[in-house]
Amino acid sequence: MKGFRPDKRKPEDGDAGSQFNLRVNVFFFSTFIIFCVIIIRLAILQFVEGPELKEQEMGGQVKNFPLQPIRGSIIDASGMPLAYSTPSQSLYLTLLKDYSSSEKGQQNRPEIEQLAEEMVEVFNQFGDKDAENLTYDDVIKAMDLEFNKQPGFEPRRIKAHLSTKEVAYFMEHKSEYPGVEVVEESQRHYSQDQVAVQAIGYLKEFRGTKDQSKYKEIDEQNKTLKDPGLFYTEREKVGVDGLEMMFQDELRGKNGYIEIPINPQNMADGVPTMVAPEKGYNIHTTIHKDIQLAAQQAIIDQLKWLHSNPVSGKLHPNAQTGYAVAMEVDTGNIVAMASMPDYDSNVWEFGSDDWESVMKYYGNGTISPYSSGRSGNNLESVVLLGSTVKPLSVLIGLNEKLFGPNDYYHDSGAAFFGKDNSRVRNSGGKAFGSLNARKAIENSSNAFMVDWIGEKLYNKYGAQSVGVWDEYMKKFGLGVSTESGLPKEHKGIIEYTNIEQAGSYLASMAYASFGQSGKYTTLQLAQYTSTLANRGERIRPQMATRIEDQNGNVVKEFEREVLNKAEFPDQYWNEVIAGMNTQGLRAFEGFKYDLARKTGTSEQSVGGKLVENGVFIAFAPRQNPKLAVAVVIPEAGFGSQSAAPVARKIFDAYDEVYGLDGTPHPKKQDENGEDGDGD
Repeated sequence: MKGFRPDKRKPEDGDAGSQFNLRVNVFFFSTFIIFCVIIIRLAILQFVEGPELKEQEMGGQVKNFPLQPIRGSIIDASGMPLAYSTPSQSLYLTLLKDYSSSEKGQQNRPEIEQLAEEMVEVFNQFGDKDAENLTYDDVIKAMDLEFNKQPGFEPRRIKAHLSTKEVAYFMEHKSEYPGVEVVEESQRHYSQDQVAVQAIGYLKEFRGTKDQSKYKEIDEQNKTLKDPGLFYTEREKVGVDGLEMMFQDELRGKNGYIEIPINPQNMADGVPTMVAPEKGYNIHTTIHKDIQLAAQQAIIDQLKWLHSNPVSGKLHPNAQTGYAVAMEVDTGNIVAMASMPDYDSNVWEFGSDDWESVMKYYGNGTISPYSSGRSGNNLESVVLLGSTVKPLSVLIGLNEKLFGPNDYYHDSGAAFFGKDNSRVRNSGGKAFGSLNARKAIENSSNAFMVDWIGEKLYNKYGAQSVGVWDEYMKKFGLGVSTESGLPKEHKGIIEYTNIEQAGSYLASMAYASFGQSGKYTTLQLAQYTSTLANRGERIRPQMATRIEDQNGNVVKEFEREVLNKAEFPDQYWNEVIAGMNTQGLRAFEGFKYDLARKTGTSEQSVGGKLVENGVFIAFAPRQNPKLAVAVVIPEAGFGSQSAAPVARKIFDAYDEVYGLDGTPHPKKQDENGEDGDGD
């Protein structure tokens, strides 16, 4: 059918419009319903649930009351605790209601008063009969019901040092005493034998230590800590000296805490829960009690002897302090560190009636000039090296080719230097005649040191000679930290760089060559002596062998550590060590080991008069050395007579415990019950 087309019908306009209108109406109606629901919900939130939610917002908080960590022990090399904490159980109470003098508090008051009465009854029945009983008033005062000392939520310590029966009672009846907790605390104790008290250190409340950089940093960290176990409280006790401070982080452990729900009134709102403190690690120190006590007693005995027996032709009543350090040559372990006089460290925990006597002696004189007391003329413990520097002086001279091992110097008893012809004499003005390097050390020739080392070094380097000398000194640990890790360690007092004081570079080198231009600590002297024994290897003085947890698992071990190496030909070492052979040492008569030693008598001007300090260094045996010892006694005269006897007793004590030949040689009891030497 030509011209046929399909019928395309056009939709009616009315049907489409009605569908669109329907959709619009549904949309607006749905929107209206949604807005109505939102408005109603907001009204409910504001007027019905609002007060409750606001209270939940203000309340529902949890605050943590920290419990002090239980500090680890410091244990000597024989396994004897030198510093330790004993557990102590305390009773704490968290106030779950307001018991103050407010209207609401007075309504609750009878309840807390009854609790106080019950506590007193328990204390009287189960407490230690020898302890002072707490009264009802004591308990009410400890509860601090008016929040004078503590906020409402903070637990109150009602009684410390609970007896085992008191602990058992409160643990068994815990459900009857809401808010009551038995908390383990601790008390620090130190050896009654006063073993190395300045080296061990002591504790002090954290709030009084923030002037020290370590605790200033911790105080800043406190402000951002999220873990309550790491938080330091103001009254927590921390180490402020010695090993207690050196190993503060390891010894401390971790805080416990009581977790307390808090309501808007800042009161406990629910039963608190407790997270117990974690015990700190134990530090095994290198110090051996027997050797340490021998060193301490040797100094005390020697000081008494110097007051009644002449040295250098006179008595020495001003010799009132003494210092000694014994360091193992092969390990670096410090087996003794004596700073005398000392004191009882327990005074820090239990108090003292005479703090003045303690404050005089609490500093460690082996590492700092601010020491355990002063000599009669107020001299510090850091003294001039004196002739103990001469082995190093000769090493420098040999290494700088200022002379050779077989060159001989004619010693006429004195040396002269400079434009003003300054004179330096040997001790007593004695002339030794022909001396090579080895004999110059053995005879302690000042003249040799000045003419062949001080002056020749200046002639070689001019003004640069001071820098050359300084570099050598520091390689042997003189003028730098020993890196022992002990807090407050002094680097010594370098005087040879003070050219104005010396008068000239030449004079500075002349005085330095025989030990009159540098003051160093006894620990530095011990490290220097060990470096000589190790033929140039300067090793770190170790104060601990290992760190263990409370189960005896080793957390860390400390091993021999070489800090630097001073390189010299073997021939030079042989000459110098052979020269460390000071003669006429009565203190070492009968000593069965070949001993490398050097005495020293350094001079200081006090009030226009010269005073003499006794200095002594030694290591033994000369071959395969085991122990290095340094002793300093200010204002004691010749080191050979004043300081050497102390060193002998330290060597003997070490030989008895460890053996200078590697085998211990304990003393035997003879038939009369007296000590006798055993092989």
